[in-house]
Amino acid sequence: MKKLLTATAACALLAGAAQAEDIKLGIIFGFTGPIESLTGSMAAASEAAIAEVNASGLLLDGSTVTALRADSTCVDSAAATAAAERLVTGDQVNAIIGGDCSGVTGAILQNVARPNGIVMISPSATSPALSTAEDDGLFFRTAPSDAREGEIAADIMTERGIKTAALTYTNNDYGKGLAEAISTAFEAKGGKITISAAHEDGKADYTAEVGALAAAGGDILIVAGYLDQGGVGVIRAALDTGAFSLFQLPGGMIGDNLTAALGNSIDGSFGQVAGTDAPGMKILGDSSGGKFDVNSPYTPESYDAAALIMLAMQAAGSSKSTDFAPKIMDLANAPGEKIYPGELAKALELIKAGTDIDYVGASAVELVGSGESAGNYREIDVIDGKIVTTRFR
Repeated sequence: MKKLLTATAACALLAGAAQAEDIKLGIIFGFTGPIESLTGSMAAASEAAIAEVNASGLLLDGSTVTALRADSTCVDSAAATAAAERLVTGDQVNAIIGGDCSGVTGAILQNVARPNGIVMISPSATSPALSTAEDDGLFFRTAPSDAREGEIAADIMTERGIKTAALTYTNNDYGKGLAEAISTAFEAKGGKITISAAHEDGKADYTAEVGALAAAGGDILIVAGYLDQGGVGVIRAALDTGAFSLFQLPGGMIGDNLTAALGNSIDGSFGQVAGTDAPGMKILGDSSGGKFDVNSPYTPESYDAAALIMLAMQAAGSSKSTDFAPKIMDLANAPGEKIYPGELAKALELIKAGTDIDYVGASAVELVGSGESAGNYREIDVIDGKIVTTRFR
């Protein structure tokens, strides 16, 4: 009888080993393009979550996860679609962390993810249009919609006594959606947008655009652009011509490259970017080992995107996107035992035991609506040529 039990146990072990697989996750961010100074840290944070799960050996009977990077370019939808297609049909990834910028994210969702039944969790695509996009239950965001950022920006400007503002935005889905959100919210609070005008990225000279903005006037210039592209060019032209000296800076403009390029010439400017002072931020920062900057925009959200995908696989007992997609909302919200960075092994064990978890992560994850972050923001000021966090909202 003992021999029979031993043989049965051995068969069970072999069966468990046979179920282990090499799961592949695509990370598709703009490693070139207008936010390339942010995406290295974002990708490294996603890979840290993957390394944490691999070290535990607890995912789906000892399965391992491999990260595969691809370049979305942030702005070229055709290139992003082709890169995503290679990940899905060539590399056979099980899910995608990304995209990053809103336009390319929407293109990947409709042209690649939906036709192939692949889950996407974006840590940084913020266009309000993505809230209502057809997604077959496959698309989620650990970043909040720009509809929420518009409200935050309007609150900050109103509290600081700004009555009128000129607004320029990058001419794509992100810029248009954010500009509309800020305009609507600011005017609802009694403010006035004197002009809302698009700018194209990649130009050498923005003097003409700034001339039109200056003619309309305003207490401040809102620059809904990219810190590695036209947004910085517009600010530089505004400073050179004396058109504006004070700038409102949404999330796409916030990063170390902004002050590296402009120094203390934009002191007094202010803005907002997705962020929180939740306990998970310090935990993730302490464990980063210098591989990424947890305070870099959308970096904690990138760790959380990767973690949620893998925890959902465990909850479903499957690495197939259509199997684990329905688990994501439940894992990201109460009730359940709260899970922070560094606790993914614990989470995998609890899930396997049938215990509910509430994944809080680094960015205080709470998914609402169709699966997007409820929205926490970090208010910043530029002081002595440095970006300084002054409040959380």
